[in-house]
Amino acid sequence: MSNYIKLINNFDALKLMTFRSNIDAFIDEVNSNKSNLVDALYSLTEKEMNFRQDRVNKAMIITSHFPFVKTFDDYDFSYQSRLNKDEVMDLKNLRFIESNDNIVFMGTPGTGKTHLAISIGIECAKNRYQTYFINCNDLILQLKKAKHENTLARRLKHFTSYSVLIIDEVGFLPIEAEDSNLLFQLISMRYEKHPTIFTTNKSFNHWGEVFGDSVIANAMLDRILHHSKVFQIVGPSYRRKGKENLFNDD
Repeated sequence: MSNYIKLINNFDALKLMTFRSNIDAFIDEVNSNKSNLVDALYSLTEKEMNFRQDRVNKAMIITSHFPFVKTFDDYDFSYQSRLNKDEVMDLKNLRFIESNDNIVFMGTPGTGKTHLAISIGIECAKNRYQTYFINCNDLILQLKKAKHENTLARRLKHFTSYSVLIIDEVGFLPIEAEDSNLLFQLISMRYEKHPTIFTTNKSFNHWGEVFGDSVIANAMLDRILHHSKVFQIVGPSYRRKGKENLFNDD
């Protein structure tokens, strides 16, 4: 068996996939004096590192349970001209994680609240922060189920442990007061420990109606807003873009 074959086998054993797929180009580059040995090795190891980082990113994104992948580059800030692009893009530095600042995206349906929340979440996941995305009503159902099974404390601890928790569509459906208390417990446990990102189509003065109890709603808002960045998106729906004429009266 030639040393070349042994080398390929070693790459397989060590799971150096990019080394294996690029070794022939590497050898040709060195033999033809297009690159010196150090530069060629650096290029080869960079490919391997990028491959591994990309694999980690994909794994982190999958475990974060995003319903789809969205990035800041996909968001049309010109369509929502009243939204401060610089302030939103500043979130990419992820300083809000260290300062435990919550983020709230508030606006009518179709304005890109979930898009932006996912974009931030993906940045968090890529930087290896444990991130989890969940619809508010799905979260309530999980907490109710845990309470019924006498595992609520464990479930609350599970959701509290995430470095970044994204709760989508708060207020999209009304929540009974008893169930609101479950969400309040989670928000209280995460308060000043880990940031939470919320999307909501309801202004804060309507949260009492949403949660069926103004006392619980106000207590939640106190903890959410104490350390927070709030973005109110006032503009047309992306989903209706190009179909505005269908809503004309004439």
